[in-house]
Amino acid sequence: MEHVKIDTDQKALDINLDEKIYGTFAEIGAGQEVARIFFKVGAAAGTIAKTMSAYDKTFSDKIYGEEPSGRYVCESRLYKMLDHEYNLMVERLRESRPQSKFFVFADTVAAINYQKTVKGQGWLGLRFQTEPDSEPNDFVLHCKMLDNDQQLQQSAIGVLGVNMLYACYHYHDNPDLFISSLLDSLQGRIQVDMVRVSGPDFQHLDNRYASLLLVKHKLTEVSMFDPSGASIHGSEFLYKKSLMVVRGNYRPPTLVSVDVIKSSFEQFKNELDVVAEKAHVMAELTLSNLKVNGELDEKDFLDRADLLCALGQTVIISDCNNHQALINYLSDFKIKKLGLVIGVRELLEIINNKYYKNQDGRLLVAFGELFSRNIKIYAYPAIQQNSKELLTAKTLPVPDGIRFLHRYLLENQHIVEVENYNEDLLHIFPQSVLKLIQEGDETWERMVPSKLVVLIKEKEMFDYPNSKIEFEV
Repeated sequence: MEHVKIDTDQKALDINLDEKIYGTFAEIGAGQEVARIFFKVGAAAGTIAKTMSAYDKTFSDKIYGEEPSGRYVCESRLYKMLDHEYNLMVERLRESRPQSKFFVFADTVAAINYQKTVKGQGWLGLRFQTEPDSEPNDFVLHCKMLDNDQQLQQSAIGVLGVNMLYACYHYHDNPDLFISSLLDSLQGRIQVDMVRVSGPDFQHLDNRYASLLLVKHKLTEVSMFDPSGASIHGSEFLYKKSLMVVRGNYRPPTLVSVDVIKSSFEQFKNELDVVAEKAHVMAELTLSNLKVNGELDEKDFLDRADLLCALGQTVIISDCNNHQALINYLSDFKIKKLGLVIGVRELLEIINNKYYKNQDGRLLVAFGELFSRNIKIYAYPAIQQNSKELLTAKTLPVPDGIRFLHRYLLENQHIVEVENYNEDLLHIFPQSVLKLIQEGDETWERMVPSKLVVLIKEKEMFDYPNSKIEFEV
């Protein structure tokens, strides 16, 4: 069904005219832009119990408690605001307003500053009931503001807050509409790169799938979730750390997939400029790799997510077909050292692509964008399926016109070969394993980690049961 976009003021007025919706707005850092819209459209007395802005840090600490990190625009501050304000709401108004559906909207935002050194980002959250006296739900997100003006960023936060409140009360049972409507009237002005939902009215929505919807509907190019399946944001754990990213289609993860991650990360942690205790590894799934026959398949995605989580992997979902887009996104976290793990075939494709598309003198610029001083590419070798010869970063058949640059990148260790890999596993190809699963050939079980074999069978992944149809005689 086509999404019919509703004007921001109309959304706010619809909320105000619902006699049962009643709550508090607590906003820090970008004015009281969300509450302002509800006041502006009229009939706010039936919706707003209280608005406040503990703008002074001392006041904020006295009300919500101090942050161990010393930061105020952070996830933990948002949850403290939601906890404090919702508890007050229920404690003070439960008896006098038994038919109300209570909510608390909170945000903690850093808008762009005068010097333009702060780009603008924030945490926004909503705790709300869909029925009187019911258990509340939580909806939390992180956003980046793209306007280059403080007042425009403030107004964008106002619109986003209205979209959140409207989505929670009107679209919570429709995941695609719930997520996509967040950008109503905000295209090009806001990126939402993390959402987390919980509560009785979100039992149907897996947070990992919500993360995928952010990328699918172009609210962001990158979203993340941890091994437990919880949505996470890089600002909470990647800031000034080192990161290795391993891109793959993981359909399914095989023994060689595990070896790629393990051998590469061990090598990465041993780099002189990497502190092992402050290094992370993440598996990356791109939107293009998630499409089956050109379409996104929810079950197929969740199957792959289950398998990666079972391996203890933190996962990046991205719409970054080229690595430069991912690098640009991660730059906000001031990552100390970034390692990108690439199969040698993909590395050759990247080199050829940059070479043949930059015959106009921009060749060095094109490669310089990818191979910056804090980025290193780790090339995992492969066996040539036809000749059975070993293909490595050093033996790549690069075009003659770029051999000098290829040699330079190797000699200066912008590209390094993955060491200590298991050569006995190089004959395993995910596409071949997938075909064996679908054909009912049990030899696939020797090519996949045993814990994943159990999951694939139990959850009937990748058409597993369809391969063993038995006919009665």
